[in-house]
Parts: sequence; C-alpha cells; structure tokens
Amino acid sequence: MRFRSKALRTSLAATAILALAGCSAALPAPTHPAQSGQQFIAGPGSSPAVTSPPAETSGKRKEPAETTKSPNCAKVKCVALTFDDGPGAYTEDLLNLLDTYQAKATFFVIGKDVQKHPQVLKDTASRGHEIGNHSWAHQDLSKMSVSAAERDLDKTAAAVKQVTGSNPTLIRPPFGALPAALKKDLSTPIALWSIDTQDWLTRDTKKTIKAAEAAKPGSIVLMHDIHESTLKAMPAVLKDLKGRGFHFVTVTQILGKPKPGIGYGTGLSPTPAK
Repeated sequence: MRFRSKALRTSLAATAILALAGCSAALPAPTHPAQSGQQFIAGPGSSPAVTSPPAETSGKRKEPAETTKSPNCAKVKCVALTFDDGPGAYTEDLLNLLDTYQAKATFFVIGKDVQKHPQVLKDTASRGHEIGNHSWAHQDLSKMSVSAAERDLDKTAAAVKQVTGSNPTLIRPPFGALPAALKKDLSTPIALWSIDTQDWLTRDTKKTIKAAEAAKPGSIVLMHDIHESTLKAMPAVLKDLKGRGFHFVTVTQILGKPKPGIGYGTGLSPTPAK
C-alpha cells in the first residue's frame, strides 16, 4: 500500500515544511480534533542522531495477554503509551511487561531495524500492539523532496508488511516534520504526542517515570524502546497509571476515528461531569 492516495503532482516541486513536533520537543496538550473541530499543528523541534540499539538478546517469550474488548476512551480514562526507534534489544522485555498489565501500546518502527529484528516486530504485532511508520533511517523527511520522502515511507511500510502481513496504521515522521505537499496526499493519519518524556535525552529512569506519570486521560506519551533506562522505568509507570484507573490503549484506539493526513497530539477523554 502506498502512503499517498493521489498521484504526485509535478507542480509541487517546492516543498513547504510542515511544522509538526520534533522528537525532542515537549508539546502542549492540544485538544482532540474530533472534540474541537480544529486540526492540531505542533511547534518545531529537533533531535540528535538516534542511538543504534545494542545487540539483540534472547529470552523466553511470554504468551500474548488475553484479548479484551477495546474501551471507549470517550467514557473511561485511557492513555496511549508509544515507543519510537525500534525494534531493538529491549523490545521483547518491554512486551513481557506490557503483557503483565494487559497493556496495549503503539510502536513506531524504523525500517532498517525491522530488517535487523524481524522476529521482534512479528512478535510485537502478534501480541496485539499497533505498528506505526517512523521512516527508514530516522532522517528529516521535510528536508527531502516530496518523492524521496514518499519513497522512504513506502519502503518502511513494505518492510513492515513483509514481516507482519499488514501495513503500518499510522505515521510518526522523525522530528514530526513532513513536506506539506506530501501531507496533503497521505492516506494514513499522523500520530504526534502530548507528553514527551525526553527519555532519549536524559537516559534517566526516575525522570522518565516522573514525566510519564504526568499522563492525563487522552494523553499520548512518547518514549523509546531502544533505551535500557526506559525499560527500567516501565514497571513503575504501568503500576502507577493502572492504579489510577487508566486503560492502556493504542493510538488509534485513543483517537477513535483518526483521519488521513491530520496530525493528532492527544486523544479522546471523558467529558467532565457538570
């Protein structure tokens, strides 16, 4: 499946940069477009080069948690935990932790690492987690031509489909940036976030816990499954949020019915009682 619904127009040679949020930028908590009627556009950001994941480790695989009906995030407290830049050496251990709490998450994967760790991605999908497209090699797509950025996303989607049998359901472009002309023709929603834990920057377990525990109903939390400090933070994060009554859902579940080409930074939440 290609990520554009219409043919590339030759007249769109000049590409305006879509100023979405970067992997390093802490975002405000925007309203969900379905609630406000407004499209969410985040501020610009930047990030250092992605750290390559360490060598893959082996471990006994846990069986997938029992599938349950998706909660209605407009009526109950939901949070979407998201993990970028994998799959990697810590992903399997993270999957086991998520199983313990019957938590579903969304993984935004790098195409070249899908090729390195195909079994990890296959296991991620088989356990009921959502797979999103995070580009082939974490390059800034807004600095490419429209056709080059399109090819990058298509190549990643093809790698995901080859392993899992399905295309990615969302796009999270590196640094949140896309050529505006490409954004217009996307057939896939764009997933941003409302809480950036900055785990990639601090590599500090306690700081990651504190940032993630600031989640509110509808929050989309950005983390990275390529860092050991993030893996170590997850037991406390999962325990705390579950204790506060949160349901752990995928980004698509928390958005409800996301529309292609629109950037979403937060999801549905219960309407406060009057």
